[in-house]
Amino acid sequence: MNKNVIDLQQVLPLSLYIHLPWCVKKCPYCDFNSHEFTSTDFKESSYTDALIRDLEFELPAVSGRQIESIFIGGGTPSLFSAEALEKLLAVVRANLQLNPDAEITLEANPGTAEAERFQAYHEIGINRLSIGVQSFDDTKLSALGRIHGADEALAAIQMAKDSGIKNFNIDLMFGLPGQSIDEAMTDLNTAFEQAATHISWYQLTIEPNTVFYKQRPSLPVHDAIWEMQTEGQQLLSDMAYKQYEISAYSLKDKQCRHNLNYWQFGDYLGIGAGAHGKLTNIETNKISRFVRHRIPESYMQKAGSGDVIVEEKLLADDDIVLEFMMNIFRLKDGFSSSLFAQRTGLAVEELQSLLKIAIERGFVEMENDEIKPSELGRNYLNELLEIFLPDTE
Repeated sequence: MNKNVIDLQQVLPLSLYIHLPWCVKKCPYCDFNSHEFTSTDFKESSYTDALIRDLEFELPAVSGRQIESIFIGGGTPSLFSAEALEKLLAVVRANLQLNPDAEITLEANPGTAEAERFQAYHEIGINRLSIGVQSFDDTKLSALGRIHGADEALAAIQMAKDSGIKNFNIDLMFGLPGQSIDEAMTDLNTAFEQAATHISWYQLTIEPNTVFYKQRPSLPVHDAIWEMQTEGQQLLSDMAYKQYEISAYSLKDKQCRHNLNYWQFGDYLGIGAGAHGKLTNIETNKISRFVRHRIPESYMQKAGSGDVIVEEKLLADDDIVLEFMMNIFRLKDGFSSSLFAQRTGLAVEELQSLLKIAIERGFVEMENDEIKPSELGRNYLNELLEIFLPDTE
């Protein structure tokens, strides 16, 4: 494929992801890089200093570029004090060009102790919360191994609103052990009553390397899960929550800007244990991916040097095409051909033969410059993506 001549610094947004890896209890369905802690494991000050060293090491790679969003994920980031996060954000602001209107999201669990910190988080500039509720049913929460109850979840949401953080997401799952269709809809209706600006609503899936994978719970049958999905999507639409991604629904203008940048193949710097990053070298037009040490102790020892990176991959053109499609086809509205050229640096004409196959199979719709997955393509995303797999012959 031929590279286009594009000023990527002007058109390629940059986000910052910060991973805080500890949690009180590892949930049996969770396959994220999270670690249960004891009082001796949780080293807030040392870890914060390591994040700062890690960030300072990466500064030359993002010099002159503006940060459009920050996402602090985990683990349970709300275990960290506002003082620790303020110290970190101060270094970000002092060394990077942070958009004055930047979206700054913190993932939070609904435990009362964490929720009591929401006011302090708001005061240091955090303007969006993602609250991991999962269900408002105590029985379902117990089955999921969650340590909070429904009352705590409702109290945490109220604390978020009282803190001044009006923009917040509620994470909800469906297809839970023993869950009926009515119970799934009740969870959604409760989220509506809380005036969430964004709802992440997704099916419980059993992932390898989790407790549920080894001790599989009894889940609803396929037809019931499908009905939960379709009824839930209709209910979300009726309540003015627009689906813009496979499992993301928002009120008008309340999409998660940070996640949109991922899905639209923007750049992101990732710091913290196990964090992933994707950066474009503005001078060479080359795209690389990076992965950091997963274990917090190893990460803290190596942060501040190249040794913190355990994997670095320079993407070939075929890899770029596949990765772009893997991300962009998660979005219901798809993409424009100009966006493809801007985010990849590749000539869009090279896509024509592959897009033709996808259109002929009914997976993709194209009108003028706009390309988006059809309903069939969204339902059979893996089959759609297979079209864009690199030719290994």
